[in-house]
Amino acid sequence: MITEKEKEEIKQEAKNILDRFASALEKVKVKEKRLKREVGGFREESIGEKCDGDFRRSMFSNAPEVRSDCIIAEKKKW
Repeated sequence: MITEKEKEEIKQEAKNILDRFASALEKVKVKEKRLKREVGGFREESIGEKCDGDFRRSMFSNAPEVRSDCIIAEKKKW
């Protein structure tokens, strides 16, 4: 069983460790990473215009995966 005095010593030691770690982190220089702000490849879904049957068959035959009336594809993969 741990006494109250030992608990306080453990708390103090943990605090000292965290303080030393925090002061060591202050000395570390981190290069700022810039993220791309442009996000592309998204469009609004809509009904669209009617197309002729040959065009539709051609598109669906070239698609990697088709489910009912939808072409399943990933961006930049097809």
